[in-house]
Amino acid sequence: MTLPVAPSLPRLVVITDWRLPRERLLGALSRALEAGPDVAVQHRHPESSGRRFLEDARVLAALCRTRGNPLFVNGRLDVALLVGAHLHLPSDGPTPGDVRPHLPPGRLISLAVHDEREARAARGADLALVSPVFSPGSKPGDTRTTLGPEGFLALTAGLPCPALALGGITAERASRLTGAAGFAVISSVLEAEDPAQAARALLAACAPRAMLRVP
Repeated sequence: MTLPVAPSLPRLVVITDWRLPRERLLGALSRALEAGPDVAVQHRHPESSGRRFLEDARVLAALCRTRGNPLFVNGRLDVALLVGAHLHLPSDGPTPGDVRPHLPPGRLISLAVHDEREARAARGADLALVSPVFSPGSKPGDTRTTLGPEGFLALTAGLPCPALALGGITAERASRLTGAAGFAVISSVLEAEDPAQAARALLAACAPRAMLRVP
């Protein structure tokens, strides 16, 4: 029997911000995906209705499929299954162990991690999005204490999977995060004058590709 090939993990995840005009958002995502298959999209829209969330997921799935990029759906196992996407789990949602039996082989699970307790609960995830490393550009009112490079490194040391740094990530700051397997961003790519170039600059600061295989 031929076993399914484990997919490669993304090195850059661009998280949607549906507060932007729709055409501007989709245009920026399309440009960012020009940076190559190491770029993934995460569909996040907590204010959306269930129907609209699914409709937008289908649009993003078609965009990612055309270019050969991964799509993660935030918190909705049903929608991920319907559009053939990977799944991202919020920290207060189901665990990787809860959802893994319901995902087809080859689907990835990413997980939000903010502290040591959540890091301990990451068993079974393929990828952790660790935040906030710096003050998030997309959340100017965020008052959470930031991890900084040292805090990020300490928190990720005990993770059972690779970690992407999230929160206020720019190309300059990315170069200071030596423990990151990659990065997750919103405004630094979506609001960049050239989203493709912004994505390439972040990829250039990532760890070598060989470090990011699924265990």
